[in-house]
Amino acid sequence: MPITHTLNGKTRWLAVLIALAGWSGLLLQWYLLQRAAQTDGRGIGQLLVAYFGYFTILTNLLVCAAVSWPLAAPTSAPGRFFLRPAAIGWVTASIVFVGLAYHLLLRRIWQPQGLHWVANTLLHYVTPGLFVIYSLAMLRGIALRWTAPLWWSGYLVAYFVYALVRGALIGSYPYGFIDVAALGYAVTIRNGCFLLLAFLLLGYVLIGAWRLGSRRS
Repeated sequence: MPITHTLNGKTRWLAVLIALAGWSGLLLQWYLLQRAAQTDGRGIGQLLVAYFGYFTILTNLLVCAAVSWPLAAPTSAPGRFFLRPAAIGWVTASIVFVGLAYHLLLRRIWQPQGLHWVANTLLHYVTPGLFVIYSLAMLRGIALRWTAPLWWSGYLVAYFVYALVRGALIGSYPYGFIDVAALGYAVTIRNGCFLLLAFLLLGYVLIGAWRLGSRRS
């Protein structure tokens, strides 16, 4: 699929805001995790395993890459890739899924305070919200294929497999709804299937919204 256009005007400023919010949230979360690790004696290896075990962290890193590459090196291969409509759609579906999953599944069991609240808000609400606006600006007038969410879901499936393998190796799972030790494989896989269906539904809703914008434009 061809490149939409280069960043300019409002889209450039949106990309800058997203990069600032995303990198700030990621760095703050790393600082807080490192500070907590100092009190319980965890080493840098354990810290890295814990940090990169979360879908939230990995997807916010994806978002930061999706705006930072086009800003810093728009003519490079990654810069051109992240300006493609399908890539923007994939990143949008993934980060919106992060925000919705947190709000619906985790918000009531995790009530952060202070800097934890700031990091949590940046990663789960501010960055997803800004990227939705960015996607509307970049994809208006472009109709993505209806098969696109099937390809995008490969990222979620890959993370699910990664989380299960990681959990089997270290005995710890990043989220309670995929905790094999507590739920067993049958329930965990069932939960994974529900999450996959929710992701696909979200992808089609987003494509419908972008197509509606295309008709209105």
